[in-house]
Amino acid sequence: MNVTITLTVNGQKSTVTTDPERPLLDVLREDLGLTGTKYGCGEGLCGACTVLVDGELTLSCVTPVGEVGDKAITTIEGLAAGDSLHPVQEAFLAEDAVQCGYCTPGMIMTAAALLKENPHPTDKEILNSLNGNLCRCCGYPKILRAVRRAAGKESEVKIS
Repeated sequence: MNVTITLTVNGQKSTVTTDPERPLLDVLREDLGLTGTKYGCGEGLCGACTVLVDGELTLSCVTPVGEVGDKAITTIEGLAAGDSLHPVQEAFLAEDAVQCGYCTPGMIMTAAALLKENPHPTDKEILNSLNGNLCRCCGYPKILRAVRRAAGKESEVKIS
């Protein structure tokens, strides 16, 4: 049975009439036209659909829209402040940390959440944070450099 749900996405209120069990990802992409958040696996395993819900990382492909109606949702489109990109977005561009770009929104959202909580993470903390995000093109070294750049650590990434 469809219900009317008011969502606050990227600071804007929107109303949708839909099944409350429908994945948040579908509502974002199909109803609200916010296509930056990607469908990857549909099972919450790849991180392509990562958004922030009340500041917490959330896999939108497995989160029913009915569970987030009263919460603030931030997608990749809402991470920037006006015309100014978020530092993580700037760092991904500077490091050319995109190949096909499919994982990029989820990676950026995850890195932004990490840096908000811990502005100066170690390499191990960066790797642990990004562990749930899969890059099909295996662009991990550039992604790690981008997160380090956003954290103010521009030296070479060491993976161990």
